[in-house]
Amino acid sequence: MDKIRAGLVGITGYTGMELARLLASHPSMKLTMGCSRSEAGRRLGEFYPFLEGLPGSDLVISVYSPKAVAENCDIAFLAVPHGKAMVMARELLEEGVRVVDLSADFRLHDAATYEAWYKVAHTEKHLLPEAVFGLPEFYAAEIARAKLVANPGCYPTSAILGLAPALKKGLISLEDIVIDSKSGTSGAGRKAVTTSLYCEVTDSFKAYGLAKHRHTPEIEQELSILAGQPVTVSFNPHLVPMNRGILSTIYTKLAADMSLDEVWQIYTDFYKVCPFVRVVPKGALPETRYVRGSLFCDMGLVVDPRTKRLIIVSVIDNICRGASGQALANANIMCGLPMAEGLNQAPLLP
Repeated sequence: MDKIRAGLVGITGYTGMELARLLASHPSMKLTMGCSRSEAGRRLGEFYPFLEGLPGSDLVISVYSPKAVAENCDIAFLAVPHGKAMVMARELLEEGVRVVDLSADFRLHDAATYEAWYKVAHTEKHLLPEAVFGLPEFYAAEIARAKLVANPGCYPTSAILGLAPALKKGLISLEDIVIDSKSGTSGAGRKAVTTSLYCEVTDSFKAYGLAKHRHTPEIEQELSILAGQPVTVSFNPHLVPMNRGILSTIYTKLAADMSLDEVWQIYTDFYKVCPFVRVVPKGALPETRYVRGSLFCDMGLVVDPRTKRLIIVSVIDNICRGASGQALANANIMCGLPMAEGLNQAPLLP
């Protein structure tokens, strides 16, 4: 049986790197085209020595052309900046290529909200109604029928998964939800900028984008759908000196008195059919190292009777679960494959 042909537009960043790594061992999908204007003409194994000798390492990186992608690929991943992806998505859809977009261009249902937060005009508004938000735990049926999937952001993935059971089951008040998230530095991308230099981030810990981070409307959009009414959150991101990982500590107010046993049972029942969401044992808390390089989202629960709070700790690998691995899971579903195909690797330790 011939493998599904995958194209990767934007192969030089961390998300492109991770997708190339995952596709090298995928049993039913292969990388048949990798695009980068700056690295065109180089072999993939030359550009990424860690892939040398693996399937796809002899692929020659090329310049993006929608017609060339259509001739060589059944599905394409767009690992390019917001603002650029929307035009490429339209071009590829016109050529009959299914698209998984890793940028933010199709995540928000409302174009005006996108333009207000991203300060970019949305030129392909007509595609927004057909774009499916690519969180497989909640939208697998829609993803299976989709031509265009908007891959979720990394912070939103951790926050939405962490809050979903509490909102769907009415465990918490919709007021005063605080999402305190910490990310490894790979979340800032691979481009050389001063704020990402080793000496700028090591041995330090800082907050950024408070009250104005662009992932805020994405989080609120999906939480409002889960709750069935508008939800406003306080989202506060931080940068920590590690390569991979996101840890979100989410503070909520319980709607009624509940024990940890009751909340834990609701969460485990909610996610019992979701193999990549793991609710850790009562009394334990998750760590980023236990999900590194994987599609897992681990979460821990704390009920504080003194403050009547439910505290949720949700951890993911920002590059794999928060971007490339989730994109591949979406592509699997779009192509009629099991969601987990090629993604069952154990997390990397130490």
